[in-house]
Amino acid sequence: MSNKTLFEKVWSDHVVVEETPDTPAVLYIDLHIIHEVTTPQAFTVLRESGLSVRRPDLTLATMDHSTPTTPVSSFRDLAVVGESAANQIRQMETNCRDFGLDLIGFGNEFRGIVHVIGPELGATQPGKTIVCGDSHSSTHGAFGALAFGIGTTEVGHVLATQCLLQRKPKTLAVNIDGKMPAGVSAKDLILAVIGKIGVDGGTGHVIEYRGDAIASLDMESRMTICNMSIEGGARAGMIAPDDTTFEYLSGRPRSPRGADWDSAVTRWKRLRSDDGARFDQSVTIAADALQPMVTFGTNPGMVVGIDDPVPQGGDDPSFRKALDYMQIESGKPMTECPVDVVFVGSCTNGRLSDIEEVARILSGQKVAAGVRMLVVPGSQQVKNQAEAKGLDRIIVAAGAEWREAGCSMCIGMNGDTVPQGKLSVSTSNRNFEGRQGTGARTVLASPATAAASAIRGRVADPRTFA
Repeated sequence: MSNKTLFEKVWSDHVVVEETPDTPAVLYIDLHIIHEVTTPQAFTVLRESGLSVRRPDLTLATMDHSTPTTPVSSFRDLAVVGESAANQIRQMETNCRDFGLDLIGFGNEFRGIVHVIGPELGATQPGKTIVCGDSHSSTHGAFGALAFGIGTTEVGHVLATQCLLQRKPKTLAVNIDGKMPAGVSAKDLILAVIGKIGVDGGTGHVIEYRGDAIASLDMESRMTICNMSIEGGARAGMIAPDDTTFEYLSGRPRSPRGADWDSAVTRWKRLRSDDGARFDQSVTIAADALQPMVTFGTNPGMVVGIDDPVPQGGDDPSFRKALDYMQIESGKPMTECPVDVVFVGSCTNGRLSDIEEVARILSGQKVAAGVRMLVVPGSQQVKNQAEAKGLDRIIVAAGAEWREAGCSMCIGMNGDTVPQGKLSVSTSNRNFEGRQGTGARTVLASPATAAASAIRGRVADPRTFA
């Protein structure tokens, strides 16, 4: 038997029908995570076809994209998100009730962003195939799962059959050698990776992140890395499970227990690329050369080190268009850009360690005059844990807003938006035109850079707060 990559091991374990030149493979899905935005049409098709959900026990349902981050005590409180988003929330409750699905809804202590609560619950596990109608499903690959986003039609297929038609992707090894310097985070690392391979460098591939720098990361940092694989064009991102993974999962509500736990760990330990396994492509990055990274354009590949000037871009019209939209000049560092809004949150950087880092920098400081800062936990569990540590009090004392859990300003469809023309430093994952609101200008950055920028009132190097 030939040596296999981590991806190939998980893929082959889940093939129901092999791929042919004319037909995709049929792949079995271990966990289907659903939310209110990409499911309404899928449930409508099931109703019209007289179909049921095949495996309700393998379907995890929550609400996150359209939910307000202000307290909700009744449906009247949904007015802030607008009629369309409020209807999605109401329809999700109806669909889950009609199809016998448990919904992690308002009032549930585990409610939050799909890609935050899956790991928190222990539903995300090594070796699983995991899908969701959301492109950042790759987050779960941090556990050695094969996880990727699917479209609304495919959501319906999985609900009805627990299987999915897929062509087998190629493999891309991203090797991160060395040790990351102080003041450099996982968000800086993945932005550097995307800057190197480009927004289409991973197209048609599943990335495996490897090397000493990856092995040294905690699970929340690994989730940040895998989360943005799609921004590099990849189908998914994966990291081999290890003791850090097992320690994170131990004792969580949906993790195995007792003898089942011992058996699972034994199985999970085999989930790593074999020595001599061949990847279709590979890229190497020196971790010790990294610095805090920020985007300057309108896709995540337009990224620069905090100390470096914005590049010239030559005669590329799309490059010039992006800089014109962002109102940013080539040849100048991003640290000269004034900031209007700072957003900390999202499935990329809305976890406890992210909020701890923000609170560390904000402690004893004040958000600059004229800057609005939102800090939005990725789940109710994160919110409760942060409040138990007193982090919310530090954040509020600095002049920032502490919100309820949700996707919030990452997508600008739930009442949290950046005003037209204003510049936002955001810990989210996309900086396309209008992503955070019509005419909004988005600079992607780490939680530390976001907090430093809120204090300085301009894009700022977080290392000055070390």
